[in-house]
Amino acid sequence: MKIMESLDISKLQDMEFSALNTMAESYGIEDSNGFRKDELITRILQEASEQNIPLHGKGVLQILDDQNQNYGFLRSPRSNYLQSDEDIYVSSSQIRLFGLQTGHVVEGLIRPPKKSENKTERYFALLQIEKVNGEPPELVKTRTPFDNPMPVFPYEQLKIEHNPSEFGTRIIDLMAPIGKGQRGLIVAPPFSGKTTLLKNIACGIEANHPEVSLIFLLIDERPEEVTDVIRTVKGEVISSTFDEHPERHVQVAEMAIEKAKRMVECGQDVVILLDSMTRLARAHNMTAPHSGRTLSGGLDAMAIVQPRKFCGAARKFEEGGSLTIIASVLVDTESRSDTHIYEEFKGTANMEIHMDRTLLELRIFPTINIEKSKTRREELLLGTDVLNKVWILRKLTSQMSIADSMQFLIKHLGQTKSNEEFLEKMVEDAAQTGKQRAQSTRTGK
Repeated sequence: MKIMESLDISKLQDMEFSALNTMAESYGIEDSNGFRKDELITRILQEASEQNIPLHGKGVLQILDDQNQNYGFLRSPRSNYLQSDEDIYVSSSQIRLFGLQTGHVVEGLIRPPKKSENKTERYFALLQIEKVNGEPPELVKTRTPFDNPMPVFPYEQLKIEHNPSEFGTRIIDLMAPIGKGQRGLIVAPPFSGKTTLLKNIACGIEANHPEVSLIFLLIDERPEEVTDVIRTVKGEVISSTFDEHPERHVQVAEMAIEKAKRMVECGQDVVILLDSMTRLARAHNMTAPHSGRTLSGGLDAMAIVQPRKFCGAARKFEEGGSLTIIASVLVDTESRSDTHIYEEFKGTANMEIHMDRTLLELRIFPTINIEKSKTRREELLLGTDVLNKVWILRKLTSQMSIADSMQFLIKHLGQTKSNEEFLEKMVEDAAQTGKQRAQSTRTGK
């Protein structure tokens, strides 16, 4: 293999082990099969550095406050931002010089760990910062901090309808539309299909809004569920599984929200899909300092503070940029703490989707309760014409039972290829029915 003019540690991490072996041989590294992948990458970078080949690295900054030192590390999304030997050390002087914060995506020139008689370094070190969030580092201090801009109601709809046979996203577009900057809750009993619905929402956003940066955040999740989401969703999937410590769940969520905030400060539109807020609150209950005030179900009063801040970060900025958060919360789990967690978040969201146990027991999917699901200020998202048609649809379904209304929607949505066609057909059918009634009335007279 030809020796490269420069090496990028992230590209080496993506390479197969066999390709790394071949590269190691080109740098004169013998017996490379005896190394682990991370050890082999370190050896390759050390050899390249000795040959004066420039080395590049990239990661998401996490700043650590150790005796007021405020140094940091670039964490890798490949390890879900967990501490690893491939992390890159960032000095406190570099952080102060450019005004860096936790969540910034930093890239630049690096060097491998130094070895000496007295001390052997463990981590790579950042020598020169070239870009922060894809831009020159000098621009960081010109950005308006996340908490300063004026938040407004969402007015740009995120259309998630993408497959004629995927009725869940089509129903949400009509009954509980999502806008850029929405703060939404999916209120769901166990086994009601909340994760599937979140995956379909992700697919809809990716299909219709390529300009949006998507983060799918799984907290305290089953490993096989994580794999399924990774294979389904093209966006970034950040996860922690149920066999990890509660501190790990908290760290993953903090890195995800801080990264999203830094992206929004650059004017980007970001969407976080969280499964689930209930599990995140449980993790905070296990890790937060106890306040001495215990709520119903053993929930500490301080445990809910950080999850509420997470949820409250969702907003649309008047000056540009938005952070949309759609999070699931569990109900009907026979746990008083879960019930209290939902009660704490009820009313904080400006969009709610309610999944219904009755539909679940009847095996009618999606299990969305149409009557309870709604969006505040939906007129800003739908427009007058569509809104009037949706109101007609709501009046029609309000006269039916939960099961009948969902079966009615599934039947008529299945006869059309898009929501636009469905609404037009509904208006035509209503007009035809009105004519028939008028005609029968005249005939009766």
